[in-house]
Amino acid sequence: MASTTTLDAGVQPVAPSGGKTFFGHPRGLATLFMTETWERFSFYGMRALLVLYMVASTHNGGLGMKVALATAIYSVYNAMVYLLALPGGWIADRFLGARKTVALGGTIIMIGHFLLAVPFKASFFVGLVFIAAGSGLLKANISTMVGHLYDGPNDPRRDGGFTIFYMGINLGAFAAPLVIGTVGQSVNWHLGFALAGVGMALGLGQYLLGTRHLSAKSDVVGSPITPAEKSALLRKGGLWFAVAVVFYAIVGLAGYFTIDLAVWPLSIAGIVIPVVVFARFKRDKDLSAAEQSKISGYIWFFVVAAVFWMIYDQSGSTLSVFADSSTNLSVFGWHFPSSWFQSLNPLYIMALAPVFAWAWVALARKAKNPSTTMKFAIGLLMIGASFIVMMLAMGAASGGVKVSPLWLALVYLVQTVGELTLSPVGLSVTTKLAPAKYASQMMGVWFLAVTAGDCVAAVIQLGLGDATGSTWYFAIQGVAAIVAGIALVMYRKNVIKLMGDVH
Repeated sequence: MASTTTLDAGVQPVAPSGGKTFFGHPRGLATLFMTETWERFSFYGMRALLVLYMVASTHNGGLGMKVALATAIYSVYNAMVYLLALPGGWIADRFLGARKTVALGGTIIMIGHFLLAVPFKASFFVGLVFIAAGSGLLKANISTMVGHLYDGPNDPRRDGGFTIFYMGINLGAFAAPLVIGTVGQSVNWHLGFALAGVGMALGLGQYLLGTRHLSAKSDVVGSPITPAEKSALLRKGGLWFAVAVVFYAIVGLAGYFTIDLAVWPLSIAGIVIPVVVFARFKRDKDLSAAEQSKISGYIWFFVVAAVFWMIYDQSGSTLSVFADSSTNLSVFGWHFPSSWFQSLNPLYIMALAPVFAWAWVALARKAKNPSTTMKFAIGLLMIGASFIVMMLAMGAASGGVKVSPLWLALVYLVQTVGELTLSPVGLSVTTKLAPAKYASQMMGVWFLAVTAGDCVAAVIQLGLGDATGSTWYFAIQGVAAIVAGIALVMYRKNVIKLMGDVH
């Protein structure tokens, strides 16, 4: 490809200024580390408050929504963050380059958080749109920029650099509920949202100050869009935008507009888009029989991942509501905000990720490392088990009883173990099974599993209405995940056969 030739011939990673390094890595890693830490601080801090604010009564400063609608909005919002990572990567590749796209994304996220801080309902929903769009721009490109800092995939520092970078993600996610959650729940909801905006502003500021330490590769527009393509894009995009505006304007003026009319179409779209993507892959005559077989095998992993994320991402919605309404928030007389439970997952990840990394290597030495298929099955069984525990916790909380916080601590622990067996392995198997033609697109397809899972959750929540968060709500999803995990174990030989030479 022409863009690859240009990169190799004309652009080299920027050398650290003055020979200084960041723990032995290029100084640009410090810039990206802090940017991601602050961005995750703002994202997870806002997320810890989101559903709680929507279901809080208007008397207590909230929106007074029903739990089903609030959790569905949360699910769709989370789905759009991952769905918009696809156009986020495309904008960097065709228009701006990664460096400018991340700066633009950070700016849009910051504006979105400050819009949430304005005490108006319309501003709240516009703010969510801004944060989702900005997160798509930033999320799709900042990890790519980490890779740009190193001299190719064989640079011995590369894996260590990504490990440090992902530690920043979890540090930000851990601190956010403790700080923003406390301010939002104990002082004022909108002040908490504003604090999330301040966090993103700090991250954006240090990104702009440290941008000189980043690789020149991050400025390159890999495949610049042609004038003809730009004209066609603007024409088609403008047409669909106009159709949407006219439709919602008519519905609004007629007095029939409800939040459901926005949530339902997005939920359906998030489920349909992955189906369309895989249908396009399967119809592609350029793919060999072996590549088509691998796509068929990958669909199994995709569906399993979607079921996993359908449950896992409810940590900030149905589980958050349970924490606030049905959990004893006092330990030895000391009271803490319910949003603090959102810090458990990143805490568990930081504690357990090194253990899992060591365990997989140790098992591989003994030729006992579970296959990718088995790791996915374990992930499904664990996530299903977590909702069975939630079913029991919900039963224990019947009659208005406040249950021990240890119930949720156990749920989050089981979910984290499931995440560590599925999520990193999913990233790896995606790159291994990707056809050469779609190598750069497949990571975006992996993110679509999150979109699909969250949108299925939204459909369930909207469909069940007041039953959302009930004992059998958790039971049905938990059992479904466990049955799917068992089915994957039973059919693993068929899946392995479809994977061909990938093990």
